[in-house]
Amino acid sequence: MNDVLSYASSVSTQLQISVRPVQVVLQLLAEGATIPFLARYRKDQTGNLDEVQIEKIQDEAKRQLEFAERKAFIVKAITEQGKMTDALMASLDAATSVNGLEDIYLPFKPKRRTKAQEARENGLEPLSVVLLAQQNVDVEAAAAAFVGPNVATIADALQGARHIVAELVSEDADVRAKMRRLFEQDGWLISRVVADKTAEAAKYKDYFDYKEAVVKVPGHRGLAVLRGFMEGMLRISIEAPAEEAVSLISKQYITSAGSEAEHLRKAIEDAYKRLLQPALESEFRMALKQRSDEEAINVFADNLRQLLLSAPLGGKRLLAIDPGYRTGCKTVCLNENGELLVATVIYIHEANRLNDAQQTLRHLVATHSIEAIAIGDGTAGRETEKFVKSLALQLPVYLVNEDGASIYSASEVARDEFPDQDITVRGAVSIGRRLMDPLAELVKIDPKSIGVGQYQHDVNQTRLKEKLDTTVVSCVNAVGVNLNTASKNLLSYVSGIGEGLAKNIVDYRKEKGQFTNRKQLLEVPRLGAKAFEQCAGFLRVKNSTEPLDASAVHPECYPLVQNMAADLGVDVASLMGNTALLNSIDKQRYTSFGAFAVSDVLAELKKPGLDPRATATHFEFGNVYSIDDVKIGDILPGIVTNITKFGAFVDVGVKQDGLVHVSEIAHRYIADPAEALKLGQHVMVKVTDVDKDRQRIALSIKQTQEAPGRQAANLPRVKGQSAPPARTVAKPAASANAAAGSDNLNDALAQLKQKFKRS
Repeated sequence: MNDVLSYASSVSTQLQISVRPVQVVLQLLAEGATIPFLARYRKDQTGNLDEVQIEKIQDEAKRQLEFAERKAFIVKAITEQGKMTDALMASLDAATSVNGLEDIYLPFKPKRRTKAQEARENGLEPLSVVLLAQQNVDVEAAAAAFVGPNVATIADALQGARHIVAELVSEDADVRAKMRRLFEQDGWLISRVVADKTAEAAKYKDYFDYKEAVVKVPGHRGLAVLRGFMEGMLRISIEAPAEEAVSLISKQYITSAGSEAEHLRKAIEDAYKRLLQPALESEFRMALKQRSDEEAINVFADNLRQLLLSAPLGGKRLLAIDPGYRTGCKTVCLNENGELLVATVIYIHEANRLNDAQQTLRHLVATHSIEAIAIGDGTAGRETEKFVKSLALQLPVYLVNEDGASIYSASEVARDEFPDQDITVRGAVSIGRRLMDPLAELVKIDPKSIGVGQYQHDVNQTRLKEKLDTTVVSCVNAVGVNLNTASKNLLSYVSGIGEGLAKNIVDYRKEKGQFTNRKQLLEVPRLGAKAFEQCAGFLRVKNSTEPLDASAVHPECYPLVQNMAADLGVDVASLMGNTALLNSIDKQRYTSFGAFAVSDVLAELKKPGLDPRATATHFEFGNVYSIDDVKIGDILPGIVTNITKFGAFVDVGVKQDGLVHVSEIAHRYIADPAEALKLGQHVMVKVTDVDKDRQRIALSIKQTQEAPGRQAANLPRVKGQSAPPARTVAKPAASANAAAGSDNLNDALAQLKQKFKRS
């Protein structure tokens, strides 16, 4: 990491951030600080940089270090060959990208046997020099001198010389730079369906005859085309105007109209078609893949952040149901801490067992003082909801997204938590806990199984894991963690802890009992002062002997709060939450602690330990339970379940989520659905198409909204209602008021969403 510190100045220039904060960030990261800790508790040193900026500094420093390491390797390799020159070194020093370095290194790079190498072995390099010299010689006469045992004819000699020239041209860094610019300006991604696979490749029909500027291809289309190619359904190519490419190279190499010019042009054409074009096509295909991966990964990370930070119901006594038909509905009761009280199975789809199911639910609700009911939204979810509501229990009923619940149920984490319970019980518990605290429960599942991404199985898995792990860490630390109730999985994401220390904390808790203050963390095996510094501010200890332990105030700022309280003549507990007293404090008296630290501490003391998440709100679906109930023109309430670059998926209460294409979100142009929608948002949608054969529903949000100049009275009515709604439905929490682009709906992406919608 010390090497990375030396790039502070160049990182500062690249990111346009003052060099001092960059130096501080890199130094603290080198010392083991985490990004959430720096963003929250080192604002005075970093100049109030947020997590995004700090991550960019970290990534840019890493990129520059990798560039320097590659350059050093290339310099060493060329030097060891005895071919390093001042001019070559100057070119390497002037390179600003890895591609530029590789272009310079290419002629010196070990390679497989080539036609040019074979020609050199046959002694034809001098003839290639003759062609390049362009001194108007008789080339055939010159070539005749090279005919011999290994070169049968004059034509063979000239062809071999052209192979040498072609390789020389293809390895010319200037030529490659020009070709790269040509591909950037005029390169096209082209795809066509593979012959005789039209029916089999139907989901890729948008790409049967497709052409788009390669640098403008959006990530979701790039991944769709590449998937079709990898599955053998599409033929793809990346092409630039060949004539223009040859002309550009010719201007650089052909300087006369003599007999050599014809052979040079042939060599240049060969260089482009055989060597340059395939190499650049591969380079741009890889760049497209990387760019598309990054877009998809960022979409996934953004959705994951919204899902993890979605509103919790909080500590309520719950009855949770994992619905099922033949195998029944797995039913559990949980206390306000999410602990399992009882588990059973009810059967609501068999007439002779319906009465037993009703009695069982009424008994469980009464016996365990149930305050809310959670029902998984998978198979039989809506039917189960309908049955529960028919009992008129006077309790709120929530449909809970159960993506990945089955994966948790079979995981080692679930076995550790419930060694004596089977998979079905664990799944029902997970559904209930998700309603209570989505963040605490979802961290137990591999984020890829949650189903809020686009093409997550096609992207770079290492990069995806890094990004998603960073996102989870950010969310966990933004909310804070109850030290006495958090699971090992949740604790492992707290700044400075990790899996090993998380296990030690849980083991300590089991052996010694609940923590009574933050200082006890230092008694946990292997949790030293550095780890305590990183994690303490993010861990909450309710009913601690130190009132500040229940807040986000870091222990290093306790003296600041104690000074404030002493100056006001009150104790710390009396100061916490007392807005009037806190507003009377003169910040300037405490500037030695840092201006940002003082402001943050005062803000925290006004609402100590406040959960930054909203509170869960109740929602009612419309009177539809399967795709057969959905008709074109219906207006239905729905919940946004996934956001991609091409649109948003909305659950309207049937098994299949519908797609609101980006062009149907609102009445003004938006390039990205995330500009207008959030995961979990309640919306009203109009059904614009129903394809039962492919189990697809197309929806529109903007058609439920009054367009500029349009009267609200002209809006279509909600399905089955001739006047104001007769039954209560949940009012959308927010409506999208942005508008849209014009991509065609991509079958592959839509079907992929359905494939991974539920585990």
